[in-house]
Amino acid sequence: MKLSPSTTRLRSGKFAPFAIFSLFLFANLTGVLSSPVLAPITYNAAEAMPLDIPSSGDQSLDWIIFHAAEREGLDPRFVHAVIWQESKYDKSARSPAGAQGLMQLMPATARRFGCSKISDPEANVAAGTKYLSWLLKRFDGNVELALAGYNAGEGSVDKYHGIPPFNETQNYVRIITSRYGKTYHPVLSPEEAKLAFDLVQTSAETIANTLQ
Repeated sequence: MKLSPSTTRLRSGKFAPFAIFSLFLFANLTGVLSSPVLAPITYNAAEAMPLDIPSSGDQSLDWIIFHAAEREGLDPRFVHAVIWQESKYDKSARSPAGAQGLMQLMPATARRFGCSKISDPEANVAAGTKYLSWLLKRFDGNVELALAGYNAGEGSVDKYHGIPPFNETQNYVRIITSRYGKTYHPVLSPEEAKLAFDLVQTSAETIANTLQ
């Protein structure tokens, strides 16, 4: 007997609830629909850091340094070079002269650049990068003079019309410039610095870094 189209539709409809229930049961038992393979891949560009930026070995500290440098229009590589020489990334470092923390700030310098808690790594790095930025502006991007000012005070640089004749300061400048690899750091706005120092990655670079 040949069934009419309406009859066929009615019989097919009877199996629809059973088919839906079966699919639901299968998906829950196997997890196939929730598999990571089928999930959409999302990338957060804000969490991508250029691979050539040095690392302290502490990812949270690396981000503190990166964002502090970014806010001040500095190259994070330069800030890393300074911190490496100052404290080797030791948050509790303290010098005989009283300099403290990652960037070895003297209490007066910390207060001068708005740091009320010198032992806090984030506050310490924020004040230190502000000071470095200020020095670079004062000495027209001359890395050696900015470093000399950071180590011996900008007054000493003015007094000697250049790097002061102190062994400690001269070695300090030589080691950091050698580590950073540059003697000139352009004075830029934060947005300009992102492009100049390759801090903004393309979508392809971001995806590649995320998958590594």
